[in-house]
Amino acid sequence: MNTPQHTITPGQLDRALLEQAASGGAHWSIAASARPAIEASVAAVRELVARNAPVYGINTGFGKLAQTRIVDADLAQLQKNLVLSHCAGVGKPMSAAVVRLMLLLKAASLAHGVSGVRPQVIDALLALLNADVLPVVPEKGSVGASGDLAPLAHMSALLIGVGDGFVDGVRVPAAQALAHAGLSAIELGPKEGLALLNGTQASTALAIHAAQRLGRVFDAAVAVGAMTVDAAKGSDTPFDDRIHAARGQVGQRDVAGRYRAWLAGSALRVSHLDCDRVQDPYCLRCQPQVMGACLDQIEHAWKILLIEANGVSDNPLVFADTLQALSGGNFHAEPVAFAADNLALAIAEIGALAERRTAMLMDPVLSGLPAFLVEHGGLNSGFMIAQVTSAALASENKSLAHPASVDSLPTSANQEDHVSMATFAARRLHTMLDNTAGVVGIEWLCAAQALEFHRPLRSSEAIEALHARLRAKVARLSVDRLMAPDIEAATALVEQGVPTPQ
Repeated sequence: MNTPQHTITPGQLDRALLEQAASGGAHWSIAASARPAIEASVAAVRELVARNAPVYGINTGFGKLAQTRIVDADLAQLQKNLVLSHCAGVGKPMSAAVVRLMLLLKAASLAHGVSGVRPQVIDALLALLNADVLPVVPEKGSVGASGDLAPLAHMSALLIGVGDGFVDGVRVPAAQALAHAGLSAIELGPKEGLALLNGTQASTALAIHAAQRLGRVFDAAVAVGAMTVDAAKGSDTPFDDRIHAARGQVGQRDVAGRYRAWLAGSALRVSHLDCDRVQDPYCLRCQPQVMGACLDQIEHAWKILLIEANGVSDNPLVFADTLQALSGGNFHAEPVAFAADNLALAIAEIGALAERRTAMLMDPVLSGLPAFLVEHGGLNSGFMIAQVTSAALASENKSLAHPASVDSLPTSANQEDHVSMATFAARRLHTMLDNTAGVVGIEWLCAAQALEFHRPLRSSEAIEALHARLRAKVARLSVDRLMAPDIEAATALVEQGVPTPQ
């Protein structure tokens, strides 16, 4: 099997490349066209050091200590100390997918040639990625301003031979990890430690990976929602394109088309064309409106995250053409925090709507099906408590959906007096996605069971294939049994995603 080869041209990362990075198994390198600018920025840093003028982070302290000058003999130690002192993260290690994205995003940012970082440092980041040698990065400790300092320090520590790394999923000391990647410890030059630590790459990686996961959960939620429409003998009239064209919301119209594709050709639909039901509950009828709005939020978040992935967010930035190091605030992750908060709204609403569909299927008055979707109710409880679990997960997401970006706690002796909380904003998305995937998985179990009460009538070819996919993992619930393994299996299928039929 050939390893995919990818060349990074600054500003050219797209969703497909980011998906490949998160998954691993590719080889990455910096485009030759980017190297002159990288070398020029390094030369500019050397010239600034030679001039002995104070330049933040090059020959001064950091944060509140920026007024402290550092002598030339201590510049290398300054950068090493910066990395060591900022390795203050706590919590469990970030996932492999997120750390892979961090390595790629940091290398891509430095490759713009305005950070003053030597090519060999950038190449070393990519060597770790190519060998799938992943720094151990604790998930907590960043407030999303002045850069994702603690997470990026832990990522960078491996380059200087400090800390631990994962090799084939096994945690090993830095020296062993570096050797596996064919590297030796690097002595950082002026500004290099600061450039590695400044930036939004941890929060952005967390948010991008959440958006990647969310795309698959969203597709599964639409598919399972369509299955529930047919299982409840709902109408497909609410998905008529004329309704959605009249409103004009882009996501809504897109999603309505997806429901039509799933339901096309259903014999179940034909069986109740002349029923006396006038309108379905909102959880069925308003799916395009709710899920379409969620899709719009997802697409907007992707727009922001791709800009961030392709930009430069360290400080100061070195402009070789004018020999200036300009201090600013690109490390402030407010755009990422807002994008993550918008994704949180979408994740919560996808789960909330799916839980309502599950609850509707439990109710024989609304669904026309046996209570809790099981024969011999009373002796058997069926899906009663599965719906309770679904409600618990959806309710938890309501609390987690509170915007993280509205919080701020000053740091660094009030020098950094407004922060974004982007790293938490993005990190909590993964807990929310775990919850929503579980909610959709429970609905899938219930909708598949509900379909079977209508046999010998069959749904559309696409929905019957969806039903068969679940049944390959989970048998029909004829009598009460241990429910948790069924939910776990269905949730795993949700996480894999379900492409819309063509």
